[in-house]
Amino acid sequence: MAETKDFFTYEAYQQAADYIRGKTQHQPAIGLILGSGLSPLADEIEQADHIPYADIPHFPVSGVVGHAGKLVIGQLAGKAVLVMQGRTHFYEGYSTQHITLPVRVMRLLGVQTLIVTNAAGGLNRNFKAGELMLITDQINLVGMTGNSPLHGPNLEEFGPRFPSMTHAYDPALTALARQTARSLNLTLQEGVYACLSGPTFETPAENRFLHRLGADAVGMSTAHEVVVANHCGMRVLGVSSITNISILETSSTAETTHEEVLETGKRIVPNLMALLKGVLAAMTS
Repeated sequence: MAETKDFFTYEAYQQAADYIRGKTQHQPAIGLILGSGLSPLADEIEQADHIPYADIPHFPVSGVVGHAGKLVIGQLAGKAVLVMQGRTHFYEGYSTQHITLPVRVMRLLGVQTLIVTNAAGGLNRNFKAGELMLITDQINLVGMTGNSPLHGPNLEEFGPRFPSMTHAYDPALTALARQTARSLNLTLQEGVYACLSGPTFETPAENRFLHRLGADAVGMSTAHEVVVANHCGMRVLGVSSITNISILETSSTAETTHEEVLETGKRIVPNLMALLKGVLAAMTS
């Protein structure tokens, strides 16, 4: 069972940020969170400083295969970036506030833009495994059912008690991602991401339910981080790697496995890397 807390003080976030500042000379304004199987993206970072999560005060540490569990801070496509090479999840026993602690720490370090990636199951029948999906909105079922990362005392130092989520994913950044994909001749699907708690993959009935709600892809992360980033006033860009097509009927002989997710994720990495580097290079702030 992971050691976790429901609430953290502003001082706790500052302690984590101060530790990271002492380990790097870089001053990143852009943060990236890498999902399952996507850790190889961090190998592209130049002049990199590596900081294990386990060394950072209060940081959650993931035990999931495919999540390296360290910060990589350096230069990517001419921009100073802070990359989370792997993330922690609600199903590991951490509170949603603990899961999102790194996002608030990023904000204290000067990060203004957050790019989130994940591995997701495709609910939209027009999607194919191995494609990328630009996230245009989200359905945070975990947060809607009482596990919001903003539950508890509000820290005004970060943001208001009731933040708007109308533009959870920044319209200008999503437009830039579309333009970048066109210039690279990359297939970039678009859609709504649904977040469940996991760790089981969804039943066919659950997948049909989510599709009828308007979800195009489903996963076990990301939405909590996006809520906190919006609360902090950060701009967010989200991209899902469609690592499998969700099963809608019990008559299906297919099975979804974590190994499948990781293997497909590896094949997606070159396209995702090209897209993210193109977006970073085109960003003016």
